[in-house]
Amino acid sequence: MPLPTISLQEISVLLAVSAILLLVTAELVPYTSGEKTLISDIKKLRSIASVLGVLFLVTIAVEYLI
Repeated sequence: MPLPTISLQEISVLLAVSAILLLVTAELVPYTSGEKTLISDIKKLRSIASVLGVLFLVTIAVEYLI
């Protein structure tokens, strides 16, 4: 049985939701843990969320240009 195909719109939604969840997590972690040792992890979360956000914008641009 072949796997179902995934459309560009579904990829866009997945990227957007992932970016939002990572940004929210990066903002809430320092308040819940109370530790200052997680700063490098928070920077990584924010940078990954930014990359996902840019990929989301690219998929939207490709979707409307095609």
